[in-house]
Amino acid sequence: MLSSSRSYATKLVAVIVSFNRCEHLKQGVSAVLDEPVSGLVVVDNGSSDGSREWLASLEDSRLRVILPERNLGGAGGFEVGFKKALEAFDPDWLVCFDDDARPAPGALAAFLEQDLEGIDGAAAAVYYPDGSICEMNRPSWNPFWHVRLLCKTVLGTLTGRSRGGFHLADRHYREARVDIDSSSFVGCFVRAEAVRSIGLPRGELFIYGDDIIYTLSLRKSGSRHVFLPSIRFIHDCSADLRGNARIAPLWKAFYAYRNGLVMYRVAAGGWFPFVLPVKLLSWLFAVRHYPEKRRYLHLCWSALRDALRKRPSCSHEELVRRYP
Repeated sequence: MLSSSRSYATKLVAVIVSFNRCEHLKQGVSAVLDEPVSGLVVVDNGSSDGSREWLASLEDSRLRVILPERNLGGAGGFEVGFKKALEAFDPDWLVCFDDDARPAPGALAAFLEQDLEGIDGAAAAVYYPDGSICEMNRPSWNPFWHVRLLCKTVLGTLTGRSRGGFHLADRHYREARVDIDSSSFVGCFVRAEAVRSIGLPRGELFIYGDDIIYTLSLRKSGSRHVFLPSIRFIHDCSADLRGNARIAPLWKAFYAYRNGLVMYRVAAGGWFPFVLPVKLLSWLFAVRHYPEKRRYLHLCWSALRDALRKRPSCSHEELVRRYP
């Protein structure tokens, strides 16, 4: 793996969180180290598929590997990864993504050539390997901060097309940069100074919504977050946004529900008391999809309590035991 011979004044460090996707991880690490980055931090959440052994075989002075004793989830991985990147490299910018994603050839060099004056965060254009837009990584605006979008989103909810009300359209992928409010942690660039200002990603969230919460918090602090359609990432994922009526295993529903309320609290602000009963009703309507209804309702109560208290009530291991 050879880095670009051209030097850049801006120091960019990548953070990858990995768990049992060794072949994907190899592609992501190779793609990063072929670019003019100042460093790469890989957080391996206890992989058992040879990932750790492969990482140990690499020799590159820019690489730092963190091996937590337990699975920290995506959110916990990005928390410790961001912290290590700041301490080890003193970068100007961070870029993060999961192990099944990677920058397209030349993407990170192209980012370093951008005019980044007055910008604190940026989202890359994320595509599936076949070249189609990756829906789960489509950036968005917060409808609660834009009256017209809020009306459009409400109407879209009634017709089953709520995502179209506040997510970027296909045309934005062909146009110039545009200001946004939130984006995923796949191809997400954050100025290091902004990270030091607003803090690290919230590791206690474990999975689901941590990226949206973080980028919304970035915007809420007064920072500018933009979509850069010319910077391309590839996400070789199998997620299906249509989803299933029932979330399995059950402990994942806890994170989806609890973190969803945390996200709405950040996004809705003063509107949150009106959003809360709507979300709770949606949870109650979903009970019909779960065979263990009493356990499911107990999970809903635990998720509500944690979200309102703003702190976790138990460890991830305890959640897995309670809600298998």
